[in-house]
Amino acid sequence: MFFKSVFKISRILRKFAQSFEMPIVTLISDWGSKDHYTASVKGAILKRDPSITIVDISHHVEAFNIPQASFILRNAYPDFPDGTVHMVAINTDESEQTPHLAIFHNGHYFIGTDNGIFPLLFDGMPEKMIEIEIPQDTDYFTFSARDRFVSAAVHLLHGKSIEDLGFIRTGLIELHNFRPVLQPSLIIGKIIYIDCYENAITNISEKVFREIGKNKSFTIQLRSLAHRVKKIPTSYHDVIESTIVVLFGTTGMLEIAINQGNAASLLGLSVDDFIRIEFDDK
Repeated sequence: MFFKSVFKISRILRKFAQSFEMPIVTLISDWGSKDHYTASVKGAILKRDPSITIVDISHHVEAFNIPQASFILRNAYPDFPDGTVHMVAINTDESEQTPHLAIFHNGHYFIGTDNGIFPLLFDGMPEKMIEIEIPQDTDYFTFSARDRFVSAAVHLLHGKSIEDLGFIRTGLIELHNFRPVLQPSLIIGKIIYIDCYENAITNISEKVFREIGKNKSFTIQLRSLAHRVKKIPTSYHDVIESTIVVLFGTTGMLEIAINQGNAASLLGLSVDDFIRIEFDDK
């Protein structure tokens, strides 16, 4: 009897604590900081529910750059609590080919347009995909983030069912995403993102590097024969200042940097440049 009472009290306290959890919505867009777009969306959210916490992931994605947005969001969203709603405001125009979607995956909700971004965010298909059918809040169709996504986000943050937003969708538009070329003694990858420090991040994961390399010695070739690296340290400061360093960063991907310098501009690196890793067969 005592243990039943303790269990009942614990369950009540847990529900009580959950009722005070702050709902969170994140925003990622290519709006920049000059115009009214970000403020309008935030105002529309707060007008519906002032208790919602709004977090800006980034509003400086290059215009319509879906791969860039997917890289930023993919590396940010897992650090948020389960139940967070992520509004993806990149190229949001709706059509029969690119409908608006609400997605549930890995404990999180995502609202955006089926324009190829979602397969870049996830490893595998999402757990739930709903094509949004709720009406727009205005008769204008150029600002979906404010006039439709906000309603869907608040619906989810109030604990309502994702299925109520529309009907089940079974497939997603996929963009052609270059995957590393893997051979027994060779990896060919490419740069997929350059951050604000001008570190050039590649699509070569530490897992792939270890599986192909098998602890063998290696040479990393950057863009030209003039830049070759044979070691991967664990920190930028493991090399002297102004020296090239290639390491696995917090994204788990191989990145090219210069200690206290700007690798991309100094080495002439750009997104889509190839990187080659050759392993010694001896």
